[in-house]
Amino acid sequence: MMDTKYGGYMGKVMKINLTTKEISDYPFSDRERELFIGGKIMAAKILSDNLTGKETAFSNENMLVVTTGPLTGTGAPSSSRFNISSLSPQTGLLASSNCGGSFGYFLKKAGYDALILQGKSEEHIHIVIKNDRVSFENADTLWGMRTGETQEHLPLRSGNIVIGPAGENLVKYACIVSQERVAGRAGLGAVMGWMNVKAVTVSGNKTVPVFNEVKNKKHNKKWYSDLRKHPMTGDVMPRLGTASLVSPMQMRGILATKNFNFGQYEEFEKVNGENLAEKHNIVNKGCLSCPIKCARTVEIDGKAVKGPELETLSLLGGGILNNNMERILRWNNELDELGMDTISAASTLAWAMEASEKGLWDNGLEFGETADITKLWEDIACRRGIGDELAEGTKRLSDKYGGKEFAMNSKGLELSAYEPRRAVGQGLGYAVSNRGGCHLNGGYLVVLEGLGLDINPQTSHGKADLTMLMQDLMEMLSATGQCLFTSFAMFPGPLLTKPNAFYTKAVNGMLPYMGGAVRMMNKFPMPLRFHLPVFPQTRGFEYVTGMKMGFGKYLRSGERGYTLERSINIRFGVDASADALPSRLTETPQVADDPRTVVPLEKMKTVYYRARGWDKNGLPVAGTLKKLKLGHITDIPERSPLKNLKLGDELHGKS
Repeated sequence: MMDTKYGGYMGKVMKINLTTKEISDYPFSDRERELFIGGKIMAAKILSDNLTGKETAFSNENMLVVTTGPLTGTGAPSSSRFNISSLSPQTGLLASSNCGGSFGYFLKKAGYDALILQGKSEEHIHIVIKNDRVSFENADTLWGMRTGETQEHLPLRSGNIVIGPAGENLVKYACIVSQERVAGRAGLGAVMGWMNVKAVTVSGNKTVPVFNEVKNKKHNKKWYSDLRKHPMTGDVMPRLGTASLVSPMQMRGILATKNFNFGQYEEFEKVNGENLAEKHNIVNKGCLSCPIKCARTVEIDGKAVKGPELETLSLLGGGILNNNMERILRWNNELDELGMDTISAASTLAWAMEASEKGLWDNGLEFGETADITKLWEDIACRRGIGDELAEGTKRLSDKYGGKEFAMNSKGLELSAYEPRRAVGQGLGYAVSNRGGCHLNGGYLVVLEGLGLDINPQTSHGKADLTMLMQDLMEMLSATGQCLFTSFAMFPGPLLTKPNAFYTKAVNGMLPYMGGAVRMMNKFPMPLRFHLPVFPQTRGFEYVTGMKMGFGKYLRSGERGYTLERSINIRFGVDASADALPSRLTETPQVADDPRTVVPLEKMKTVYYRARGWDKNGLPVAGTLKKLKLGHITDIPERSPLKNLKLGDELHGKS
């Protein structure tokens, strides 16, 4: 029986103790659903209630929390997303990784909103969940298999998550795979590997309840239509996928090249979206219930497989000075099969090439010399030779060999492909992102700084407030179970297709100087009880759940989730000093004779903390926690430099 009055939820959370094989219901009340919605915010609440700040990623106290959103399985566009959260072996902090595929849908069909794994199995196991029945099957025969082969051995008409050899061997940036989609960031595949879980299979015959079926179907029909008509979600993304951004990034100097030494790659046309579409793409694919269909399909050794996304093309292209598209296609498939994050793998390789070039580490790797890289990926996944060291990522390598100024990570997580010295708001987002150098958790402000709108990319005006706004919106989109790409349609089409129109120029010119107005909306969102015509997410949420959800409450819910994640990270030592970027980005101009082409990080951080209601040390003050109904989160464990402070203190004069 469901333990909730709301639609969109199954009302149950399953917890599995892997050490004892005990299975229990984890309590999650309707009041918690109202405040913590689902997805990554729900996972943050569960982890906040269980983590003290003393745990490590590879410990019995850590949890791997798989969550769905209330829109998952309800027919809403692009709503098959699910989230996986845990402590990251890469950063030592809270990590969340979002994924498509069918696992979230089938988890709900089994009758659960979330699944919690804790402890460590003595043997390699495959967990099988069918409705209320759970079995633990020996996975010795699956251990060592790649992700594709593993899934071929699992039941049909079910949802599966699996790891590859990288997860088994605790590569710090190992990922978790569902079908061809990947929960790629922050090394959560290594957590699953440490737990000795090779795969989880879920299935069932439950139906996801919807509060108002008639209105929901009518709303979704128009929503699908609007997405198909929009120039971004109905044309550019289906036609070129995320790879469509390579060329505009090149034009604007934000295409990370030679380990972020530069923002342009002279041979970009050999590795851009147009090349991929014209010469290699077989067919477009999309996740369950997705009208956008941004995924590419390419052929490797006679087999149709998933093609590369933007970050893979960019970082394994210009990032290491490789102009060979065929190699990128093969590497992308190889990394997915081994179960490794392509962003961190590419960035680690680029760091190693530069460390070799600078004489810090004689590893035999060189920019532009890529013929033997395919074997290197397997060496990393199996921790052989230099692969054992490369498996640790850029932060640990630079701790050992030096070269921190070009170890392109924040909080230990490697940056994605957007070079922020020509998009400084994106640089701020990388630094303050809860999970580290992530473009999406950072607010994806680059979409305003040239990849959608075209506001001044070098000014710091308004960037802090806009970053907060975008972060909170994306936090909620993820929490509800939707793909972030659905939000692209909130930008009126003419602003994207008519860049020289007077109204487009007026919007782009004014937006950075509307920080004060954005601040007021961020600070006092609750009066905004209405639904924005360009943002159907709020009305769709109401029809599914029966909760009231105006645009202002949507923002506030996202802010609550973002601040909750920050509060957890504070227990593990995060403060203002952790919100940092490599000095290459903050001190060395990308354009030598243009001093503006650095990220003015400290200046923007000060404004950002003020906008969020955090003190100068980056800690949420008491009033902020009370406003967000997070006042129960009070203690910071013993640590330096803030060991004598409490979260929520007004810290002026105390630091």
